[in-house]
Amino acid sequence: MLLAVLFANSEGNVLVERFNGVPAEERLHWRSFLVKLGAENLKGVKNEELLVACHKSVYIVYTVLEDVSIYVVGKDEYDELALSEAIFVITSAIKDVCGKPPTERLFLDKYGKICLCLDEIVWTGLLENIDKDRIKRLVRLKPPTEF
Repeated sequence: MLLAVLFANSEGNVLVERFNGVPAEERLHWRSFLVKLGAENLKGVKNEELLVACHKSVYIVYTVLEDVSIYVVGKDEYDELALSEAIFVITSAIKDVCGKPPTERLFLDKYGKICLCLDEIVWTGLLENIDKDRIKRLVRLKPPTEF
């Protein structure tokens, strides 16, 4: 299960978060843990260079995209390999929405569309869509022409 997808700015402020199967009382712990992990390790990392961590039998894959840090947390069948696929789809969708790797301002300008993309990619803790064209079609909110 994909437990969390979190976006933060370079100062560690959370821009978007999605938790699945994580109790409300544990979310603050995960939020602060992920931001601290990024603050320690993402300095000087190139865009889309993946970093991997493991914490309490939970896998974390994270990266940076200009000013925005992206964290994906999973357990069980979502190991580091599956999470790297998920983060690749997420970063690709964000770059498509923004037209380029996003600064914090551009990310916030496209906030609504990014949330729609994220909802199409991850649904109730499962990786739902990985096809770039299908995600674009679904976000436009037009009925699909093929199945």
